[in-house]
Amino acid sequence: MPPPAAQVGRRRVRQQARPDLLPLAVAAGTVVAVLVWLLVRDAGAPIRLGYAAGPVAMGAAFLACHRIGSTIIVARPVRGFWRLYSHAAVCVGIGATVSFALSNNRPGISPYVAGPMLLGVALLMLAFLHLPREKRSMLRWTQFLLDGATVAVAGALIFWYVVLQLAPRGMDSLTQYGAAVVGVGGLIAFVVIGRAAMSPASVVDSLSLRILTVAPFIGVVVSVLIIIGGETGRLWLSVLAVPAVGAAMTLAAYRQQLVLCRPGAEPKPAGGRSIYHTLPLISVVATAALVVTVSARQLDAGPRVVIIGAVLIAAFVVARQLLGRRANDRVLEGVRRQQAELEHLAMHDPLTGLANRARFSAVLGERLDAHRAASVLLVDIDDFKMVNDTMGHAVGDQLLYEVAQRLCQHSAVTHLPARLGADEFGVLLDTDEAVEAEEGAARILAALAVPFRVGEHQLLAHASIGVALAGPGDSADEMLRNADIAMYEAKAAGKASWARFEPRMRHEVVNHARLGSELHNAIIRHELYLAYQPVFDLVTGRLACVEALVRWNHPTRGNVPPNDFIPVAERSGLIVPLGSWVLREACTQLAAWRAEYGDAAIGSINVNVAARQLRDPGFVDEVTAVLADTGLVPANLVLEVTESSVVDGRQVRDTLEALHGLGVRLALDDFGTGQSSLSLLRAFPVDVLKLDKSFVDGICDGEDRGRLAVAAAVSQLAEYLDLYAVAEGIETAEQAERLRRMGYRLGQGYHLAKPLPPGEVAVLMTRPATAPVAA
Repeated sequence: MPPPAAQVGRRRVRQQARPDLLPLAVAAGTVVAVLVWLLVRDAGAPIRLGYAAGPVAMGAAFLACHRIGSTIIVARPVRGFWRLYSHAAVCVGIGATVSFALSNNRPGISPYVAGPMLLGVALLMLAFLHLPREKRSMLRWTQFLLDGATVAVAGALIFWYVVLQLAPRGMDSLTQYGAAVVGVGGLIAFVVIGRAAMSPASVVDSLSLRILTVAPFIGVVVSVLIIIGGETGRLWLSVLAVPAVGAAMTLAAYRQQLVLCRPGAEPKPAGGRSIYHTLPLISVVATAALVVTVSARQLDAGPRVVIIGAVLIAAFVVARQLLGRRANDRVLEGVRRQQAELEHLAMHDPLTGLANRARFSAVLGERLDAHRAASVLLVDIDDFKMVNDTMGHAVGDQLLYEVAQRLCQHSAVTHLPARLGADEFGVLLDTDEAVEAEEGAARILAALAVPFRVGEHQLLAHASIGVALAGPGDSADEMLRNADIAMYEAKAAGKASWARFEPRMRHEVVNHARLGSELHNAIIRHELYLAYQPVFDLVTGRLACVEALVRWNHPTRGNVPPNDFIPVAERSGLIVPLGSWVLREACTQLAAWRAEYGDAAIGSINVNVAARQLRDPGFVDEVTAVLADTGLVPANLVLEVTESSVVDGRQVRDTLEALHGLGVRLALDDFGTGQSSLSLLRAFPVDVLKLDKSFVDGICDGEDRGRLAVAAAVSQLAEYLDLYAVAEGIETAEQAERLRRMGYRLGQGYHLAKPLPPGEVAVLMTRPATAPVAA
């Protein structure tokens, strides 16, 4: 059985989508380098060198965030969030560069740095505003605003009564109050980011969002050190702040990449107790402690006891709230886990772990809506039904799993492989260049050409691939339809190949659909008729039998060639009623000839049978009924089957054996063109071999010794196996004579006779024997 989907994801991480460690290593290296520089520098050394780490760290942060923002397999809200963060990294990096250029021997911030820095902060806040939010009632919004107000008031009180009281003498009021505002704002931002990380609707990894809280935390530390810090503390802070923020952004992006490498990269908001949930309660406790401290210093005993009692009551209420929240969080954790599992099942294939059709279509639609480059490869496994029929569905499922692994191994991190259904896969590419898309299809074909090890079996899984490029105004459904049309074009060209969609293909499909509808009506309206191509005895010249060939006289199109409507009948399923009509009509005609001409009539008639008919469980009964209704015996009927239909599965094999057991003779048509012709003679009951016309064409060409050898070998093989050999497509007297000398007793072709109506066939029955070679 295939490994579980989780193992699929882990293997895919190892083989395909390793996160890039370089930006993280660079950002972390800048922090370490600054720390080392601060520890070893002399007191009088210039500080410009310390500011050089900021632009480098922000450059690394930009690369890490931009990689996620430009990956097509990532959901649009996640891409947008990290794209804004990459832009913010550019702005902060510009500010850090200006700070490096203008820095002197005194730590501080130039006025020219404020603009880019503030723009970067605005982009960071904009990124959070664009994240999807859970639907909140008016009550929930009120609770959220009250939490923010609680933290803001508590922070303001702490700064007013504690931090500002420790400010050194001589510091101007504007600096103190500005720093206090920054500190309180950092606390509020800390709460906002934390709430986003804990939200059930979060699409960004919750741990990544928690890492990003380093930025507001640094803001709080900056505000405190500006007020109460010394010269050394300000220096350390001024050179370490930007590298630390850059390292935090890079680490958060790296964490997000790790999550996206897993199957179903849906975020999983953390449950249970969290500092972000309890921060308002911590603010209440801190404010209460502040009240007790201030009252203990400034109030008399009576009021002091009342205040302390009120604070204790508030503490008890807070403790009660914490216990209640813990129970609620456990319930919510279970609900969120189940929701995440359901969402994963809704967007992923349980067998292979790949994205399913719904997710594939959604990602493709998002990419097209954003007017970004896209191509679709539609991969359909050739003859997969035969694997299921001959080896069982367990082996078939394992083969599909191995095919999925092969697709993952040969897909870039920016590509999205998916299982669209049954034995059909899709790969979404981030390009609209025909050459690149075709190269991707060729790589997949080459990868699938390597045999698969499935249990004890070595299996080949060739595929037909349809390539569709995004065009102006195309929707996801249109691209998938285009790729599907191209895939069928590849199958029609011989399978194990790829074809790129062209507009003419859609016109052909439309024409085929229209022709299929008209063919359905033609069967009902009796527009079809049979022509009979004679098969002659090459020695005596007598008519041996005839092959029934269906013809269509369309009321407006005229005579429609069989090569036009037979493929339409096979694709639409009309081949079954059409084949039933041909079988009954041919047997009825043979019965009429035998009734009219007696012993002079031919003894059998050949009827072509499609693989779809042989797969029908009721086909043997149908043949039996037709023979009984027309008064023929089974020996009067020869059913012609192709090599490809014979190997179509167990049901076909059982049907052929049942027909042969009934006494119906079987002819292997187009013999020699398949890949396993000789093995078919041993595995299936065959009475007649019909040498394909392609070998007859070359037997008189002295330079084409290969065809001559095949033609001679088939004649000898038929003689050894006691089978009839029929040469098809004889077009010259020289070919007929050469085949007769090779040992072929029977032949057919335009040189001998074209397909004829029943009356002309009757004339041939009563005609004296003449050597057709001399005709």
